[in-house]
Amino acid sequence: MRINSFILATSAVVAALFFGGAYWSLDRVFDNIVRTNAARASDAATRITFASMYQLMSQGWSRKQADDFLREMAGSGAGSSMQVQIYRGQPVVELYGEIAQPPIDALIGEALRSGRPARLDSKEEARHVYPLIADQRCLQCHTNVQPGVALGAIEVRQEYAGLLADARHQLLLAFALLVPLAAVLAGAAVWWVGRRIEGAVESLQQEFDQVGAVGDLKALAVTERDFVFVELKRIDQALRALLDKLRGIAVDKEILSFEIGLLEKFVITADVVRDWREYVGRLLIDINTILPAHTLFSIFKIDDEMFDLEVFWYGPVSSDTKRRMEHYINVELSRTVTFSECGSFAVHHHVANSDGPVVELSEDEVALRAKSFFVDKPKIGGIVGIGVHAGVLEDETRYLVVESVLSTLLNVVGSVKAIYKYTRDLEYYATRDPLTDLFNQRVFWELSSYEIGRAQRNGYSFGLLLIDLDNFKLVNDNHGHTVGDTYLQRFARQVQGALRDGDILVRYGGDEFVAVLPEATQESVVVVAQRVRSAVEQLEVITPEGVRLRGTASIGLAVYPDHADSTKDLLMFADNMMYRAKAAGKDQVAVPTPDDVVEIFRDISQKSLMVVEAIENQRIVPYFQPILDVASRQIVAYEVLSRIDLAGEMIRADEFVEIAEKIGVIHRLDMLVLERALFSLSQQGHDGEIFVNLSPRALVFSEFARDLRRIIAASGVAPDRIVFEITERDTVKNLALLERFLIDLKADGFKLAIDDFGSGFSSFHYLRRFPIDYLKIEGDFIANMLVNNKDRTFVTSIRSLAREMGIAVVAEYVESPEVLRELERMEIHRAQGYYIGRPAPVIMPRDWQPPA
Repeated sequence: MRINSFILATSAVVAALFFGGAYWSLDRVFDNIVRTNAARASDAATRITFASMYQLMSQGWSRKQADDFLREMAGSGAGSSMQVQIYRGQPVVELYGEIAQPPIDALIGEALRSGRPARLDSKEEARHVYPLIADQRCLQCHTNVQPGVALGAIEVRQEYAGLLADARHQLLLAFALLVPLAAVLAGAAVWWVGRRIEGAVESLQQEFDQVGAVGDLKALAVTERDFVFVELKRIDQALRALLDKLRGIAVDKEILSFEIGLLEKFVITADVVRDWREYVGRLLIDINTILPAHTLFSIFKIDDEMFDLEVFWYGPVSSDTKRRMEHYINVELSRTVTFSECGSFAVHHHVANSDGPVVELSEDEVALRAKSFFVDKPKIGGIVGIGVHAGVLEDETRYLVVESVLSTLLNVVGSVKAIYKYTRDLEYYATRDPLTDLFNQRVFWELSSYEIGRAQRNGYSFGLLLIDLDNFKLVNDNHGHTVGDTYLQRFARQVQGALRDGDILVRYGGDEFVAVLPEATQESVVVVAQRVRSAVEQLEVITPEGVRLRGTASIGLAVYPDHADSTKDLLMFADNMMYRAKAAGKDQVAVPTPDDVVEIFRDISQKSLMVVEAIENQRIVPYFQPILDVASRQIVAYEVLSRIDLAGEMIRADEFVEIAEKIGVIHRLDMLVLERALFSLSQQGHDGEIFVNLSPRALVFSEFARDLRRIIAASGVAPDRIVFEITERDTVKNLALLERFLIDLKADGFKLAIDDFGSGFSSFHYLRRFPIDYLKIEGDFIANMLVNNKDRTFVTSIRSLAREMGIAVVAEYVESPEVLRELERMEIHRAQGYYIGRPAPVIMPRDWQPPA
């Protein structure tokens, strides 16, 4: 409804109510006035009539005079609204006889009897009856009455129906003249008010119609208008105040959509980690869809005095602009106490959109439009700062959005850089020995398998050298691990220099090294082995105390396909030859003869028979190595290990597991160890977790999963207490089969761990594909992390990666209190090693005590 229509309708209703009420009120007032005046006039006429009669009677009037008087009084009201009638009472009739008069009705009769005036009002008239009371003067003529007796009565009739009709007529006539005049005045007032209000509202609406975005709202200038009325002026003032508030808090739908879309891209994937610089460049391009941002930069702390500055430009940029931006960042860092004396920058510039507009910024533009964050200490990934240079930072709302995006980017970019660094380190250490920088054992298995395939295809032979340092334990015992590590590093370089170009040297473990010699006959392999032995004899290491250390090596060799046709058999053959060299007095190269080949394989056959016989006669003994909760210092789990009882001598698992896998009895071995271990642990009262090694090769047996569940169900041990360790002794060709099997185990409530994490490529595939609960860090890194920064970096990287993925970490090879204290400081969850407890058939008390 329009406001003028509302006011007009309201005015009409009010006018109708007003005039109707006024007419009704005035009608009541006129009626009352007429009746009151009629009563007064009647009273006055009665008194005058009575006074006149008394005056005439006191003069002694005759009957004729009395009759004439009465007749004149009765006729005096003819043609008027008032009529007077005098009635004779009975006492007067008795003395003077009856006269012509109207019949005495009840009202008059009552007044004559009671001697009191009477009144009767009707719609048409008012009747007033006044009795004529005799007093002492009247007794002279009316001798038959006493004082106080009514001699007669005077009746006055006053008709006012006509008077009221005349009054109503006059009132209606007046209203007939006033109503049109009031209607005209009301219409004029409504038109004037409506015109003023509608004009102001239409003008205001036109200004508001121009607002299509928050930017228009901020540019809107509402013209001040005179709404005339105080209330409307207050509304206008409230609208202005609301507009000011909206300018401060309103946010563009466009910029909200941008922020949401940008935050949705803050998802760290493998592609993002691999191409993190391209990822940040794409974010910069996205930012430019909502606001012009010329550059985005991030600062990473590499070490105490070295920083990486990564600058991402939206488009091609001039060298002067690069210099100005670098100078600005230096100035900003100098204002922060922590970085006021920072060292040099390694600056890297990147262009996100090579086809974009050329970026050219002056000194003032760089300083005034850059928004940056710097923290006192490096965030995740070593990031200490991040910033953006945008052209609309004077817009408060967009400024806040940029600020929130930057604060999120600070963590996202830091996390991406951290994972990128950790992944790169992990990938490197997955293939390299961190001490000697040689390839590690896992790479040896893959390279040697590849070499066998290549040799088969091309029809040539290749050699294998197993090199073991003689008496290396004495170096560590007498001079410490630091000297031992230095000795191993120098030894690796010495051996590497003695090999041919294209030969591959691997640190297999501890003080054992393996060299793969492609395309080599036994004669050429022997020549290289002798050259290596001579190079080792020339090695000399001087300790900090000035002691000169020299050493020798025992070398065993094997040739494909002369001595074996698989990597394991080749290595086993070379290992046997190496032990023959040591038995011959060390510092030897053991060159196999045909008799050696027969004897070695006879030894392998004997070991195979030993394993089968031990399984058949159930001479497999479970041993348990404790796992310590680092924080609470309590034994919370045990790893199950296997031993063979051979006439009272316990044979370690590493001497027969590979043979069991090769001859196809690993499934039976695993089931027997598991069954005996669960029974023994239950008998000894262990209620914590149980770590069980799971050979991937056992999965080829269809009955493996069935037997596994049957044995665990019969033991009464809850599935969530059993942790299956996945090892990488053999490459799993059907990774999908392993994945389905492990997911089924996880669904049954079992837990999963990756053993020797970081020692091979497959560990990372396992971590990505399987629902892992624990990572067991390769023990070599733990053992050396106090003296080797690379090992320490590796352990730190695994801990950070596991924390990001919500996985617990177990450190192996904990062999000293110093290592345990460092693990506690690094917040490693669990520890395992000889310092915690050696493998044994009986378990330890739950509350762990350090060894004496």
